[in-house]
Amino acid sequence: MNLDIDIKNRNRVMVIKIGGEIDLYSSPQLRKTILESIKAKPLAILIDLENVRYMDSSGVATLIEGLKRANQYQGRFAIAGLRAEVKEVFELTRLDKVFEIYYDSETALETMAA
Repeated sequence: MNLDIDIKNRNRVMVIKIGGEIDLYSSPQLRKTILESIKAKPLAILIDLENVRYMDSSGVATLIEGLKRANQYQGRFAIAGLRAEVKEVFELTRLDKVFEIYYDSETALETMAA
């Protein structure tokens, strides 16, 4: 299963909008996208998960790796638009305390571009 991935630069923030299900089969595609984006060392990366219906531990691991890589060069790495079922994964693993999480991408962009 392929993910829908759309990358845009908005107000000095690289927005990676993802659609579909992030699982063992699709997370390598997401990982490649995130690592390629991080090579450019943007000031901030926003992962928009509004259209993600499901995420398993491999997807979470991919996002953790992205966060670590961005932290290596002092870049910001945030997540927005978590649906209830995906948000639950972050809460159960307590990663909602680790990631910068926003209700939606517009709120995130207002904060991150300031």
